[in-house]
Amino acid sequence: MAGIVANPQVHGYSMKQWAVVSKQWAEKTRQYKFWLLFFAYCLLPTAYSFSQDSRTKQLYEQSMKLFGERKATEAIAFMQEAIKREPTFADAHLKLGQLYEFTKRVEPALLAYREAVRLQPDAPTTAPAYQSLSNLLLRLGRYTEAIPYLEKYVTLFAPQSAQALRVERLLATARFGQEATQRPQAVTPRPLSSALQTTPSQYFPVLTADEQTLVFTVLKPEGDEDLFTTTFNGETWQPPVSLSPNINTVDNEGTPSLSADGRTLVFAACQGRKGMGSCDLYITRRTGNEWSEPQNLGPTVNSRYYESQPALSADGRRLYFVSDRPGGQGKRDIWRTDADEQGNWLAPVNMGTPINTTFNEASPFIHANGQTLFFASEGHIGMGGYDLFVSDSLVTTAPVRWNQPTNLGYPINTAEDQASLFVSANGARAYYSFEEQKEGISQRSRIYVFDMPESLRERVKPVSYLKGIIANGKSQKPVAATVELIDLATKQTISRVKSDAQTGQYAIVLPTEGEYALYVSSPGYLFKSLSFDFSQKTKETSSGVALPVALEPIGPTSKETLNNLFFESGRYDLADKSRTELNRLADFLKLNPSVTIEVSGHTDDQGDAAANLTLSKKRAQTVVTYLTEAGIEPTRIKSAGFGKTRPLVPNTSDENRRQNRRIEWRIL
Repeated sequence: MAGIVANPQVHGYSMKQWAVVSKQWAEKTRQYKFWLLFFAYCLLPTAYSFSQDSRTKQLYEQSMKLFGERKATEAIAFMQEAIKREPTFADAHLKLGQLYEFTKRVEPALLAYREAVRLQPDAPTTAPAYQSLSNLLLRLGRYTEAIPYLEKYVTLFAPQSAQALRVERLLATARFGQEATQRPQAVTPRPLSSALQTTPSQYFPVLTADEQTLVFTVLKPEGDEDLFTTTFNGETWQPPVSLSPNINTVDNEGTPSLSADGRTLVFAACQGRKGMGSCDLYITRRTGNEWSEPQNLGPTVNSRYYESQPALSADGRRLYFVSDRPGGQGKRDIWRTDADEQGNWLAPVNMGTPINTTFNEASPFIHANGQTLFFASEGHIGMGGYDLFVSDSLVTTAPVRWNQPTNLGYPINTAEDQASLFVSANGARAYYSFEEQKEGISQRSRIYVFDMPESLRERVKPVSYLKGIIANGKSQKPVAATVELIDLATKQTISRVKSDAQTGQYAIVLPTEGEYALYVSSPGYLFKSLSFDFSQKTKETSSGVALPVALEPIGPTSKETLNNLFFESGRYDLADKSRTELNRLADFLKLNPSVTIEVSGHTDDQGDAAANLTLSKKRAQTVVTYLTEAGIEPTRIKSAGFGKTRPLVPNTSDENRRQNRRIEWRIL
């Protein structure tokens, strides 16, 4: 799998810039290679083997002269003739290999380098031949062939010297690549859809949690980079359209990152907009079908240095990005920032080791579970260039700690650069960009998808999601509400999102292990509480749950059920994990001081009716006692118990009986 590298995501240049200057850059690259090789021609003969035959020497020097005149193809013929006259002329073999490599004749170059090494395997002056041979083999992914040359190459330098350490690193890459190619992952990439291919290139895909909306970067024929979007209608992807005129400009926009509900977007722009550095991060939010005017994330996140490659958490409250600002581990590092309660971004924190290295890291992606980080790196040992890695957080609260990154293996990684990956919420699929190149220049890129191999799916803790519309329970009109997910064991807020003010739509990621309380609240309404218990489940890959929510306006007879109160069977003392629910009710009453309520207990039809009635009254009174101890005036709360007399549903199944065992509260 090749990866996009010629854009802001890795190198800091946009595809638009790349398209505009590609010919100039190609020419400059050829000039650079020419002069590099020319200097090698001029300097190495004095330190390497040299011919004593005058005619051979003339042929050699004529080849040098022709190359100096930029006539590399003609120079090859003279160097070949010199070798024909003197087959043991090691330096001529090296120079012939360099000429072949310069003219992109790979196999003849390898043969020439091998012959130079064979003639003088132990000479320190053979190091350039070993270097060229091993580098070329590694770039081709021919790891097994490279290993013996690298093993010999490293012996030419003093142990622990800078040169020896550099070669040892190449040797580690070759050994890793050899092992990885012998144990390939079960991966079969396929193009996502031909409907997306409306522009020369598409790359860096991101999706909503339900995988129904896709946002990606496109390179248009005129060389402009824009953000496009498409939706899945259940069978096919629709033709993509520009994301928004508020976002796309005549300059470049790229590398988007979406929240799980698709309503918060962070992207990078490296020119045009008023920024603070070479590339800056911008944020925009969607209401209805309209995206807001993008806002620079400001001097806390952006700097006069490079900031790009954003990765939003599912709820949009945490942001990972890449920067070369001071204070990092190496060149470009991955950083993290969190939003406070008011939505302000805090000072970024460097991810540190073991994520960052002294080399470059790129394109972080935080999975919807908030615990699994995918990223690209040229510092961790892989198969050469940028490889994709995965790491899991050992602790999610500050200070966050991560385990040692794992290479995603072959063929996800290859000898070419890999620079981006998006993994679905349920861990079943991965999306990426496949880039076609010619002479080192990006030609076009397409979006591909593959099913995650089992070995990697086991690393990704899957999550589900809830989505639906929040509406007024009486008028059915959409409501702008806050949706919060609380871990009942830790009482920590796992996720907090807001519904769309125009449509009422919401989506929130739902972990599939543990016990959670979900709260939906809005000023002027009773809060809705829901309970999710996955404590007995170890693996869940559901495709999500549609859950419309009707909020009851504050008014006489309005009522709700407290779904996160927990009693042992036949008892009325509350479990500690019930505190989250009761604190919510206490906060509601403090925010609405004119409201008085009745708390009522209910049971199913199992057991003695009188005992059930008594139990229901005691449970309701337990709630009232907690609320008064929390500071609510006793005159504002009354309790009642109704036993089995007011069932919600017929007591015909265990699930129905569970629903009938409840505590309700209603406005008086």
